[in-house]
Amino acid sequence: MTIVRDKGKFMFKSVNKVIKTLVFYDLILLFGWGLVVPIVAIFIVENIKGGNAQVAGVAIGVYWLLKSALQVPIANYLDKNHGERDDYYFLVGGTILASLTPVGFIFASLPWHIYLLQALHALGMAAAVPAWAGIFTRHINRGKEAQSWALDSSAVGIGMGASGIVGGAIAEVFGFTPVFILVGILGIISALLLFLIKEDLSPKGKVFPMPKPQ
Repeated sequence: MTIVRDKGKFMFKSVNKVIKTLVFYDLILLFGWGLVVPIVAIFIVENIKGGNAQVAGVAIGVYWLLKSALQVPIANYLDKNHGERDDYYFLVGGTILASLTPVGFIFASLPWHIYLLQALHALGMAAAVPAWAGIFTRHINRGKEAQSWALDSSAVGIGMGASGIVGGAIAEVFGFTPVFILVGILGIISALLLFLIKEDLSPKGKVFPMPKPQ
């Protein structure tokens, strides 16, 4: 068991600061949103006037269709502006916007309220996802590409899996409001975590080469 722990520790130490931070960002952010997954349809049916399975389906569709439509032009804009400061601000700003939307669910009472909140969530994530991907890709250590992506995928899986269990339990015992507040708090924490890497990003006009293996 000691050997396994040591190997895991060594593997993570070999990843640079930016990648580590972005992995923890994903873990915290998606743990938060995973809290909502098992309860959002139930919330809509029980708390939204006229809420039913169709309203829940439209709400999900609004998010995914709008996010998919917006993130490609946003990504094109980020690619045309060399340097990583614009990526950074889009990532932080998009994360904060997306993290405020679950709090809005507390005050929602009609289907269009949910659709509007889903649209704001989509806008925030459409800004954050391409920016995150751009920074992550540029800072992967050469020779550690598969490992870096695997670490992030594992973080996402662990966060979403654990939070699905926790979110349902919290909603069952305390109701929906604490879940939505917790999602917002975790989103803000993930945004604040990004301040750790602000000075490690390249200014406009420069793009640092992919780091060498450590």
